[in-house]
Amino acid sequence: MTMVIDQATQLRSLMRERRGEAAAGETEVPAASGPRRASVIAITSGKGGVGKTNVAVNLAITLSSAGKKVVLLDADLGLANADVICNIDLPANLSHVIARRKDLDDVIVEAPGGFSLIGGASGLARMADLTDADRQRIVNALADLEQRADVILIDTGAGISPNVLAFTRAADHVLVVTTPEPTAITDAYAVVKVITRDNADRRISLLVNQARNANEARIVHERIAKVARQFLSVSVFDAGHIPMDEQVALAVRKRTPFVLASPRGAASLAMATLATRLEQGVVGSRWEGGFFTRMSRWFRR
Repeated sequence: MTMVIDQATQLRSLMRERRGEAAAGETEVPAASGPRRASVIAITSGKGGVGKTNVAVNLAITLSSAGKKVVLLDADLGLANADVICNIDLPANLSHVIARRKDLDDVIVEAPGGFSLIGGASGLARMADLTDADRQRIVNALADLEQRADVILIDTGAGISPNVLAFTRAADHVLVVTTPEPTAITDAYAVVKVITRDNADRRISLLVNQARNANEARIVHERIAKVARQFLSVSVFDAGHIPMDEQVALAVRKRTPFVLASPRGAASLAMATLATRLEQGVVGSRWEGGFFTRMSRWFRR
């Protein structure tokens, strides 16, 4: 527990220092008036099996340890498993909200590490068949979270289905997770291509998971970033990498997030760096209207 506290203290300090450095070199901008609104980060991937959900869960814990109020929405509409990683038996999930059997507050649970989890289920895949009234009811319920959280993480499904794109196209920041495997790299680029088709200014970062070393991760990022820049006129930012760490696999088997099971492990330290990079990348890039307001526009199409 001491190690977790030390890591959280260091992350808070680093975030404060970086915000201070930016303030010293830039003109101060007055805080926007109006209700508080969370930053929304969609975490996605081109293919399954790259550790996307593991990244989402451990990022939620790391941000929470830095003092953020974090909500993780498991929006993998057919293969939701954030609850498995956290060793939580969910009494209800988002499909119960859609079916009008529960309110959203009834399905939010406190997860290990201090973040709030909204579990998904296969029933959520029927969202496309909902009535307009049902869709608006879900949007209104989710929109309330933006006033109560600092960060909302959306763990989308893998690939480029309409459900995935609806979340990634509306988020403040999209984090694409890949591994150094050639098929994962190809699919990651495909996701970037489709996401930016409507808006080349969308902020997208690439995280290389299970990298053997920093150089391998840099090569993967440069490969995708170069092609995206050349053929899509899109910038893909470098979110860094999570190194191969045997403690990660051990934690998954124990159904314990690795930042809690091994807080001083290589993967956990890299997760703290990722949290800080995202903190800097999301600030100032929020869109007008709120995430779930934009989602509502998608539902009405």
